[in-house]
Amino acid sequence: MSEDIDGIGMPDGWQRLWAPHRLDYLRGENRPLDDNDVECPFCRIPKLSDEEGLIVARGTHVYAVMNLYPYNPGHLLICAFRHVADLTDQSDEERNEMSAFTAHAMKTIRKVSGAHGFNLGMNQGAISGAGVADHIHQHVVPRWGGDANFMPIIGKTKVMPQLLSQTRSDLAAAW
Repeated sequence: MSEDIDGIGMPDGWQRLWAPHRLDYLRGENRPLDDNDVECPFCRIPKLSDEEGLIVARGTHVYAVMNLYPYNPGHLLICAFRHVADLTDQSDEERNEMSAFTAHAMKTIRKVSGAHGFNLGMNQGAISGAGVADHIHQHVVPRWGGDANFMPIIGKTKVMPQLLSQTRSDLAAAW
């Protein structure tokens, strides 16, 4: 076991796993912080190829895309193509397709990785915690028994066993 050195140079006996990609998100990378900021990432992503944009599937009104900062492997976002902020701003067709894509995403993730359950959610508005509040999206987070071990609770770290591009490829093939 290697010894790590804390901030003042004293060994503390802790092993550390670094997740530096999270800091980019916390600093605002790939998300508009106000109306005058960069182009909405959920409007930009569909202009890319599926592989480059990490898009798993496209529908008429919505698309499924890998979350760049996932809570668990296979964490998808179901995003509207149209730039609207709130569930009440969507048409019936958009809401219905978002719901259908969410259900299909759950079936696909179960098939590919054997998820035991899911957390589904939409944060409506910045005050609710939405990172991209102006563009509606639904989180589909797969869960497994024991996936919330000491790493995220104590270490504030998630161990991701597969690259996003490979997870996207597996899910897209099974979609």
